[in-house]
Amino acid sequence: MGGMPPVGPPRRRSRTAPSQRTRAAEPTRFAAYTVLRAVADGAYANIELPTVLRDRRLDPRDAAFATELTFGTLRWQGLYDAIIAAASGRQVESIDPAVLDCLRLGTHQLLRMRVPAHAAADQSVGLAKVVAGAGAGGFVNAVLRRIGERDLDAWVEAVAPARPDPAALAVRHSHPEWVVRAVRAALVGHGGAAPESIDDELVALLESDNVPPEVHLVARPGLADVESLLADRGAGDARPSALSRIGVVLGSGDPSRIAAVRDGRAAVQDVGSQLLALALAEAEVRGGGSGVGGEVPERWLDLCAGPGGKAGVLAGLAVAAGADLTAVEVSPHRADLVRSSLRAMTEYAAGSGRSIEVRTADGREIGEAEPTAYSRVLVDAPCTGLGALRRRPEARWRRTPADLAQLGPLQRALLASALDAVAPGGVVGYATCSPHLAETTFVVGDVLKKRSDVEVLDARPLFRDASGREIEGVGPGPYVQLWPHRHGTDAMFFALLRKRS
Repeated sequence: MGGMPPVGPPRRRSRTAPSQRTRAAEPTRFAAYTVLRAVADGAYANIELPTVLRDRRLDPRDAAFATELTFGTLRWQGLYDAIIAAASGRQVESIDPAVLDCLRLGTHQLLRMRVPAHAAADQSVGLAKVVAGAGAGGFVNAVLRRIGERDLDAWVEAVAPARPDPAALAVRHSHPEWVVRAVRAALVGHGGAAPESIDDELVALLESDNVPPEVHLVARPGLADVESLLADRGAGDARPSALSRIGVVLGSGDPSRIAAVRDGRAAVQDVGSQLLALALAEAEVRGGGSGVGGEVPERWLDLCAGPGGKAGVLAGLAVAAGADLTAVEVSPHRADLVRSSLRAMTEYAAGSGRSIEVRTADGREIGEAEPTAYSRVLVDAPCTGLGALRRRPEARWRRTPADLAQLGPLQRALLASALDAVAPGGVVGYATCSPHLAETTFVVGDVLKKRSDVEVLDARPLFRDASGREIEGVGPGPYVQLWPHRHGTDAMFFALLRKRS
């Protein structure tokens, strides 16, 4: 970061002295600040923000402003911290956390939002006075005035010159350096980039993490279809998904205004999650298992079902195939979320003579408790979530390499349990919302080293777009790796395994 960058042409500054500025916190900015502090304490922004907006009764326009301010600040926190450090002459670790959040919010308004410089400064100073005392206002004013002397491009060049090394890319694209190195290795390891194209692919991936994703809806099979979702008056400018035959891209608007979403016939779900559920349902199951008459039992299992999105798709597909679904979730709270999410589907299944059961149980124990009991098993394993940084920007700052060491044994145990639970001839889908090699190919490889009764299937032919064409750019096989910068999905990994008959 070095010293202070040379001052360029000044931007518009506030003419109001800090002592004369408002001591009140403007509601939209205070809402965003409240969410940032909750995130610092472990909350998730996508869960916390709707509650804050509802409690403060913000109208749609103010709610949209608070949403952009919150998520934009979280996405660009790493870059903003470098800019704040350069403008203040202090490392951000030495700044009071409440004051630092005020500075981050002010920096986002100055550099990336259409907020006049005087308003960004005045409101940030007022917020700082409310949350940290009068003395903080002068400091926030001085730092933001200095930041306002340069535009975004000039600041980026000052704190992160354009170089392909991970350290520079980390600041420039606002990711921790370890994440930059990890996704670079994942691009290479999954066949997502050749040596001559890796730098461009990496930049494209990092850039995609900082673009807010479109909202995707899924029409749960048996309860809704794409046409009915598009016809809903609340769908606005929605359009059919190009990737998923059961998906809709909302474009704009509030999903809760769509009747099918409110009553559980449809749901908000990333298109990558839709694709892997469809792939598992369409994989070939061979007879000769341990079921009645030597056939594989028509029972499907979602081993890590919370909060219920993929289970909702699998349940509809299971009913259509004449199968039952068991959804397992170790957390009682998340199990309740699954039950709530599947309420409409459970009633539909019962009317079709099938059953959907939600259990609160440890997925690592199912294989021993119910060996060879299922024909299809999904292991949507807990992971770092590095593939969903577009939707959960705070995850990049919350996760550390130590999480990999903690999650690895759990991921391996869940996959091993799933392989025990599936009948001979049945299939297991192992999925993560992370491309990290330690959570994907390494996990599958380590589990398979200990087993001689499993074969790896090529999953690529099962990933087809809405028109039925095989999706390109998912890797050389047999595994599938989706990418946000290529497919517009979360970076979902999927491995398809069959127990030998």
